[in-house]
Amino acid sequence: MSQSISAQLKGGAYVRKPSTFRNFITPEGPFEPEAGRYHLHVALACPWACGTLSMLYLKGLEGVVSHSIVHPTWAQTRPDVDGDEHCGWHYRKPGDAAVSSPTGYGSFDCDDALVPDNATHCTSIRDVYELAGAQPGTTYSTPLLWDRKTGTIVNNESMDILRMFNSAFGALATHADVDLFPAEHEDELQRLNDETVYNNVNNGVYRCGFARSQAAYDSAVSELYNALEQLEQRLESRRFLAGRQFSWLDLRLFHTLVRFDPVYHTYFKTNSKRVSDFPQLLGFVRDVYSIEAVQRTINMKHIKMHYFTSHPFLNTFAIIPVHNGPELSVPSGRDAL
Repeated sequence: MSQSISAQLKGGAYVRKPSTFRNFITPEGPFEPEAGRYHLHVALACPWACGTLSMLYLKGLEGVVSHSIVHPTWAQTRPDVDGDEHCGWHYRKPGDAAVSSPTGYGSFDCDDALVPDNATHCTSIRDVYELAGAQPGTTYSTPLLWDRKTGTIVNNESMDILRMFNSAFGALATHADVDLFPAEHEDELQRLNDETVYNNVNNGVYRCGFARSQAAYDSAVSELYNALEQLEQRLESRRFLAGRQFSWLDLRLFHTLVRFDPVYHTYFKTNSKRVSDFPQLLGFVRDVYSIEAVQRTINMKHIKMHYFTSHPFLNTFAIIPVHNGPELSVPSGRDAL
């Protein structure tokens, strides 16, 4: 999720800005696969970033690609510059003084989940982008993959980073045999992503939450719940979206659904039904959560703290609701599918 609300189309519809750094790690260069060269910047609140961190863990790349974790509550990135009101992801160390919301409400601690940026030593994600020569108007989003050798951003598109972590590092990965992009399901998964998952669910919750007109919201929420009903039906007879094999699309769907009941249902007004009202979707979330590498990336405190404290126009006083969503550690019962 970016540091700003992207441009609004006519009619008040939310539109996500495209990623701006789209380089790839390949043996041919200039970004060759090397241990210790690359660094991943993530926010544990962000579903896109957590997907890439999950992939890093799934492939066993912890000793190959380092990572850092920002504070979940946005703050001013140029507090000493008059007229610069930008608020976004920023770095703090565990034990630092608590952070308030962008408008000064609340007190949000610097816990042990925070990991400072030891690659660029920047204090904000904005600083990292500007260090790489980002132009004015760039969305300072996570995740982003930094190259220590050339001192620039390789890529800030989560889907590209997923693909690179899946295959670009070869034998450098401890779990080189793990493959979340199965060739035999490539077309099916891409079609399902294009037609149902990405626009209507992953980005659909944002289209609901950041809509600026009733018509835009009504359209987005209708498409969201139509997609959820389709996915519920699909998962009645399949453990994962393409059958028995866990894939990149399952990972991306999970990271949206796990945030749905504790955040989106309230904050983004997606309150027609909860994920816990869909038996198959709830079972799917619990099933994926049981994967240790994925579970390591779920920090409900950071998830709730970010959303409910970072957008004053949606939650002026930065009050964080109590509900954490359904219990995730319950056995899913989906093993036999």
